[in-house]
Amino acid sequence: MTNHLSSETSPYLLQHSGNPVDWYPWGEQALDLARTQNKPILLSIGYSACHWCHVMAHESFENTEVAAVMNEYFINIKVDREERPDIDQIYQTAHYIMNHRSGGWPLTMFLTPEQKPYFGGTYFPLQPRYGLPGFLELLPRIAETYYTRSEDIEKQSKVLLGLMNQALPDSKNSSTAELSEALLTQAIQRLEEQFDSVYGGFGQAPKFLHPAELTFCLHQYFRAQNPLALQMVVFTLGKMANGGIYDHLGGGFYRYSTDGYWRIPHFEKMLYDNGPLLQLYTTAWLATDNLLFKQIVADTAQWVMREMQSDRAGEGGYYSTLDADSEHEEGKYYVWDRDEVAQILSTEEFAVIAAYYGLSQAPNFEQKLWNLEITTGLAEIAKDLGITLDQAQQTLLSGRAKLQANRAHRVRPGRDEKILVSWNGLMIKGMALAGRTFGQAVWIKSAQRAADFIRTVLWKNDRLLATYKDGKAHLNAYLDDYVFLLDALLELIQTEFREVDLEFAIALAEVVLDQFEDRENGGFYFTSHDHEQLIHRPKPIYDNAMASGNGTAAIVLQRLGHILSEPRYLQAAERTIRLFYSMMSAQSSGYYSLLTALDETLFPPIMIILRSHSDEVTKWQHMVQCQFPHILVLTLPAELINLPLSLSKAVSTEAAAGSVSAWVCTVAGCMPEITNLQDLLQICKVQGRISNLL
Repeated sequence: MTNHLSSETSPYLLQHSGNPVDWYPWGEQALDLARTQNKPILLSIGYSACHWCHVMAHESFENTEVAAVMNEYFINIKVDREERPDIDQIYQTAHYIMNHRSGGWPLTMFLTPEQKPYFGGTYFPLQPRYGLPGFLELLPRIAETYYTRSEDIEKQSKVLLGLMNQALPDSKNSSTAELSEALLTQAIQRLEEQFDSVYGGFGQAPKFLHPAELTFCLHQYFRAQNPLALQMVVFTLGKMANGGIYDHLGGGFYRYSTDGYWRIPHFEKMLYDNGPLLQLYTTAWLATDNLLFKQIVADTAQWVMREMQSDRAGEGGYYSTLDADSEHEEGKYYVWDRDEVAQILSTEEFAVIAAYYGLSQAPNFEQKLWNLEITTGLAEIAKDLGITLDQAQQTLLSGRAKLQANRAHRVRPGRDEKILVSWNGLMIKGMALAGRTFGQAVWIKSAQRAADFIRTVLWKNDRLLATYKDGKAHLNAYLDDYVFLLDALLELIQTEFREVDLEFAIALAEVVLDQFEDRENGGFYFTSHDHEQLIHRPKPIYDNAMASGNGTAAIVLQRLGHILSEPRYLQAAERTIRLFYSMMSAQSSGYYSLLTALDETLFPPIMIILRSHSDEVTKWQHMVQCQFPHILVLTLPAELINLPLSLSKAVSTEAAAGSVSAWVCTVAGCMPEITNLQDLLQICKVQGRISNLL
């Protein structure tokens, strides 16, 4: 039996196309059916790599008895939260208001035919357990409630929508006060209070990756030389790199740690986590020269190109996720039996591997298996075994190679091959930054391939489409798609300048202003002005797994505004910051991307333009960008013409053949041409000090 999902592109929806449940995708057909039949809607939201989504599917949606009840009482709609984050945001917020706790996936919501939620939860077991009602018993009662308590539902809906709309500040909330650096200092202090000084990270279990917080800390270190900010980042990234949250054999990070020690993860791998983590480890390496961070970047970049980038003809974008499960067991692909490892390795290799990855300790996964984590330093292992450090290193590498080869023969977790623009933006930026920093041209080309694919396939009629799979690009793009991609393009033009990337960035910025900005109040909506009308239109301001759309919009519009000397972009960014400033002042937690934007409003970034006919310019670019990663550096081939006026710098006739010319530009204008590298580096240092004194 197939239902109405069989022609969808989403792997998650296709997973459910053979269910006995009469699923519909979100759309007018299902919504109209609910209205004409006066049936409530059962809305189920998840994604293909979601472990508990799989559990609920196996228990309930593949169960003919449950399906019969669902089909009798409800119009059943299945949504991929990765394709429709607009719908997911609305009903996650509704769940939070109704249940006074955060939601998650699967999200199970019951709606009126007008899409108004009246009951909901996340995972429901088939039979009562975990303190939750049984799904089969619950369904008829929820359906009956719709018919017998319609007035109560309508009153509840009115209150619910009112609360959702109240969360959107308007122009009356816009701050007219002087923007203050004190808010940035307070935010670092607040993070220090939440910081886990024993295991790293913020808060307790389950422990998430918090890229926006760590990015803000790094920005505070490089711009303001705040040592505490750097300490929290370096300690956290070190603990994560050594912990079980990282795939020590294949590269890349898992979704989050189920404990407070980074030991046992939820094993799905998400593109949107690994893109920002590439950025963080690269930038943290610039501050520390930590070889572990460099190795993490290299292994993760190789994993991205090997397993997550499409090599199909005409493509090149990055895929979305790897599943947590294989053979219906979470983590089965990644965890090990100690006896199995001993059989694969030589005696010498096992001695090193077991001590290094914790196999000599008690099992850490389900009391019988081992998830690899670094528990003992290699120097200590070498000393204990009576071998040199170099011997231990070579033995570790040979043992790892054998385990990698063995693991490759296991049943792999499923891969969601949707290419999402927003998540690709995050990975393009990470690969471009890492490639530039470590001189890896192949990483840069990988990022450019993905950007070119999006521009040629998902940019249609001067608008973005959100997702692509199996030759089909569709769905009106969201704020995150535009601003994350714009952020990536700004990284690309600082890596290897291409006119097409700058032109695309400008085009994206114009759509952001035209289609997403709240011109009356400031800030940006998640959906465009011509998007499908839903029951609520949010303005994303909180950083979650990804930085908020409004925070990122303010950052990228400011940076592009400085590059082009375009006041419209700068003004839109400042309006956004002022709209949310009182909220940031009251509570910094959750606003770290907006706080980064505030920092760059108070201390606008310096821009350096480099031009030369000589290869020497590459050395200049590398020196400046490695020493001053918060400075915008554009290396423009000398033969380029018809550049924007702000970038149109001509090499003087006095400049020696083969030399490099540089211009340092601030909000006050550009300094005279500089032709000596040491002079340029000294000016960067002085300008940084001046900026901090302003």
